[in-house]
Amino acid sequence: MLMNFINRQNRHLVVAVATVLLLILPLLLQTQGNAWVRIADTALLYVLLALGLNIVVGYAGLLDLGYVAFYALGAYMFGLLASPHLTDNFAAVAAMFPAGLHMPLWVVIPAGAALAGFFGILLGAPTLKLRGDYLAIVTLGFGEIIRVFLNNLDHPVNITNGPKGLNQIDSIHFFGLNLGKPASLFGFEFASVTLYYYLFLALVVISVIICHRLEVSRIGRAWMAIREDEIAAKAMGINTRNMKLLAFGMGATFGGVAGSMFGAFQGFVSPESFSLMESVMIVAMVVLGGIGHLPGVILGAVLLSALPEVLRYVAGPLQAMTGGRLDSAILRQLLIALAMISVMLLRPRGLWPAPDHGKSLLKPGAPVANERSTALN
Repeated sequence: MLMNFINRQNRHLVVAVATVLLLILPLLLQTQGNAWVRIADTALLYVLLALGLNIVVGYAGLLDLGYVAFYALGAYMFGLLASPHLTDNFAAVAAMFPAGLHMPLWVVIPAGAALAGFFGILLGAPTLKLRGDYLAIVTLGFGEIIRVFLNNLDHPVNITNGPKGLNQIDSIHFFGLNLGKPASLFGFEFASVTLYYYLFLALVVISVIICHRLEVSRIGRAWMAIREDEIAAKAMGINTRNMKLLAFGMGATFGGVAGSMFGAFQGFVSPESFSLMESVMIVAMVVLGGIGHLPGVILGAVLLSALPEVLRYVAGPLQAMTGGRLDSAILRQLLIALAMISVMLLRPRGLWPAPDHGKSLLKPGAPVANERSTALN
């Protein structure tokens, strides 16, 4: 009992220290320039995406290579509802909203989440009997279909503005606070990117709580049963069809919310931002961090989203050493690939794996009794 009390106290202390560090992080980064705060903002968006994909891949065991499509749907939903595009191209919309279509946050985020969730279920419905490579191919095709549609829906009716994308997207504002403009509090000025950081951090905390409650719920246990053995899960009375559709739908809603935040943060969206490479990177974040383990997924998302920016300072000197013969962007991608390969060779279960997932990847004869301590090494 004493050890449990000490462990609980230590856990509370770690949470308190982490909370303080996360709250002051943008203020410290802001002193070095807003670019570093933007990197932190982008990392939080990728954490949202990784948490959503973890529901599909980590909990339910369904490989999804088209997850970026839900990210795109959320971003375009925000762009259409919070920009002059619809009023400029559709007279009926302009007549209904003479002052312009500027939907509030409380409308845009649920709309983006609902649209992405609907398409998530739409994707899951025809893939219920597919597993492994076949499911990956179908989801990959779905992601590319969405990107191609966004790229070509500018004629005969201009809905997405094609490859030009949507611009002049409103920044997020609520309770009289416009996140697109700096704000002052107690004489201290918060940059716009710092305000977005706190909003994204709040959404990440809410998402982590939701994911944790799902993991320990009956729904989460049903997903994990399907992941381990679908036939056995069905024999135990689990409705695998509904559980799979629920996983696709709930995972997609996270992507829709992240996409809405991306559209507001950037002020511009185009199909180029939602390529296949984005989907691959999101999957890599979940796998490298630790499939099905929330701390590992968050760690993987932060590292892989921040690593390309940090390696800019490494690729530059390497380019100079080669006399400029190698492009710094190519060198940066090469270093990222080498880092990913190294992690998979040294930590095949991920940087911070779940204590009870992926034991088959351990070497024969490796001790598994104290798995929790092994995962934290």
